[in-house]
Amino acid sequence: MFDPDGPADSSRLYGLDHTFDEATVVIVPVPFDATASSRRGTMAAPEAIRYASAQVDLHDLEFGDVWRAGIALEPLDERVQRWNVEAREAVDRVRIDGSNADRQRANAIGDDVERYVHDQTARILDAGKIPAILGGDHSVPLGAVRAAVARHPGLGVLHVDAHADMRDHYEGFTHSHASIFYNLVTGDPRPATVVQVGIRDVGPQEWVRVRETAGLRAWSDPEIGRALVNGQTWGALVEEILAPLPAEVWLSVDIDGLQPNLCPNTGTPVPGGLDWTQVTHLVRRVAESGRRVVGFDLVEVGPDEWDANVGARLLYKLCGAAVKSRS
Repeated sequence: MFDPDGPADSSRLYGLDHTFDEATVVIVPVPFDATASSRRGTMAAPEAIRYASAQVDLHDLEFGDVWRAGIALEPLDERVQRWNVEAREAVDRVRIDGSNADRQRANAIGDDVERYVHDQTARILDAGKIPAILGGDHSVPLGAVRAAVARHPGLGVLHVDAHADMRDHYEGFTHSHASIFYNLVTGDPRPATVVQVGIRDVGPQEWVRVRETAGLRAWSDPEIGRALVNGQTWGALVEEILAPLPAEVWLSVDIDGLQPNLCPNTGTPVPGGLDWTQVTHLVRRVAESGRRVVGFDLVEVGPDEWDANVGARLLYKLCGAAVKSRS
């Protein structure tokens, strides 16, 4: 019999042995980071988080005994691992000599990853469960959000990130980690509303695109900082941030939206960002606001011990928020 107060089996996420049928939340690991433009390594995050999760105590002081709802981690798919190796090699050759054939190969593999994630997410949604995508870099959840939007027209996305990810085919790669939200808001199906939080590193054309895209509201780190310095409470600001979001929401969390002391080995850390209390309050208020969390993703977690420790705890919080939103 499982003992939540006992030592956890580190070969299982949080020491749990829930099957797909038993779980409310089903987590799909996607170890893919081929287009990372600074530091690679997030492909190792799913395994690092699984191992670190053995040290997460399971009675969450905000969400309670989340584990009782059932959390299942799907097996790693060897195809994704092979795609990552092949795409890394193609991307590296493009960066060396601009090879168009290798760029096309990397883009074709990106299509494969999108289809895989889409199909896994659709399967989980169709079973009445909550899908969670665990990256890998921020390119990987594209198919998941599209699958969710197809089943939940009018879906909104709450996006925590240091970057807007609104670059058009960054480096010529369709599925660049820096292009996922450009792909979402210009493709089909697309979310009705996107709210971005913590943005603090953007290109000039990208920022124009952010400001001109209908249905997209970006809360930059400087804007948040000014509001707090001028006396607005984080609690009040969060209500303003969440106001445009509809009744059904997908949560997309790039861990570099947090302060770098929480994620020093993410691919592209940036000074500033949300602290732990701020991000957990934001996630909790989504669940408490009457909105329904359709699914979520957590990406860009570094493979190092501290990063995985924070990532495992944030993943549990996201599971808690999603489950609470259903109650």
